[in-house]
Amino acid sequence: MLRLFALCLCCASPVLAQGTGISLGGLTQDTSAPVEVVANELQVNQTDGQATFIGDVLVTQGDMKLSADRILVDYATGGAQGRIEKLTANGSVTLITPEEAAESRAATYVIDTGEVVMTGDVLLTQGDTALAGEKLTINLETGTGQMSGRVRTVFQTKSGQ
Repeated sequence: MLRLFALCLCCASPVLAQGTGISLGGLTQDTSAPVEVVANELQVNQTDGQATFIGDVLVTQGDMKLSADRILVDYATGGAQGRIEKLTANGSVTLITPEEAAESRAATYVIDTGEVVMTGDVLLTQGDTALAGEKLTINLETGTGQMSGRVRTVFQTKSGQ
């Protein structure tokens, strides 16, 4: 309840503004945790250090799940070869943690920085509260984020409180 109140205070005045900062406590993530990818098809390009996962793609890292129609994985080169640097998801993108869920048309996740950028009809749901906009930038290490692009929300209130 305290978290919802803090979210309301954070978002109340700029709800219809072009951008707003939001608290994403449930979207913190150990970015050093292993990354598992499951898909219907895999295409690998050794020259570019990329792999494309196609069809019902599900990426899991700890409690966080990222799903999409297609995810391009960029691997590190040189000494850190084989380590995932970045994930680029397209088509019906969903990011889920135990406390929040976000949907968009596309997303990019840079593993080292813990930054996720979701674009295109973004919808973030936290309990009974939902935020919508065109772009959501999340820092998984700090649990902070910003929604921009004609931000919209409806705060659910309970009578008698």
